[in-house]
Amino acid sequence: MPVFYGKSISSPLMLGTAQYPSPAILAAAFSASGAGVATVSLRRESGGGQDFLRLIEKLDVALLPNTAGCHTVKEAVTTAQMARELLRTNWIKLEVIGHDDLLAPDVFALVEAARELSSQGFRVFPYCTEDLSVCDRLLRAGCEVLMPWGAPIGSGLGLNNPLGLRALRAAFPDVPLVIDAGIGRPSHAAAAMEMGFDAVLLNTAVAKAGDPVTMAHAMAQALDAGRAAFLADPIDEREMATPSTPLIGKAFLQ
Repeated sequence: MPVFYGKSISSPLMLGTAQYPSPAILAAAFSASGAGVATVSLRRESGGGQDFLRLIEKLDVALLPNTAGCHTVKEAVTTAQMARELLRTNWIKLEVIGHDDLLAPDVFALVEAARELSSQGFRVFPYCTEDLSVCDRLLRAGCEVLMPWGAPIGSGLGLNNPLGLRALRAAFPDVPLVIDAGIGRPSHAAAAMEMGFDAVLLNTAVAKAGDPVTMAHAMAQALDAGRAAFLADPIDEREMATPSTPLIGKAFLQ
């Protein structure tokens, strides 16, 4: 199971808490998924009040508040400080959005905010791109976990840049890596785990599915299958065919 900042998590699935049809379906989806972490938007908590917080606490999972919707370093740092006070955790999923159409991270502000929050004792989970130089700067800023996007948030496109994600995994073999955003189907989640990623964070793919509870269960199964496949050391791909049946002892017709 993945370990983040010294804390072991019961499942590699990290699940969001927004957009569900009802609180009851949210709770059922978490139960079906076995997710080990719930991400919580401070804005959602501010609007939902204590009823929502009590519901999340009953899930008995680790809480990962986020700075969703923040566009500047100051906004992100202030939101993180409020989240720590309200939810009593040093964990923070750091989002600093630089482009509204793609909800792409502002990587320059992200590094600056990560450095400031780390200096204040936060355990930062940065929502970033797969760019190696950016990820290296985030690690030097104090992050011990990286959360590269698979595709734009809510798009359901899957893993847009598998070559870049494989390069990231190879460059930082000992750093916990979480695919964050873009997952639409269980096959996307399985592919991420087959690459050797440690966990997957998703929300919309489950919350907006026709049957969120069944989809949550399917995602959990996909992550398990992908992780098992990674540990099983898959064969290398080949451009030419190779016989799977030995030719030794084969009978030849005259």
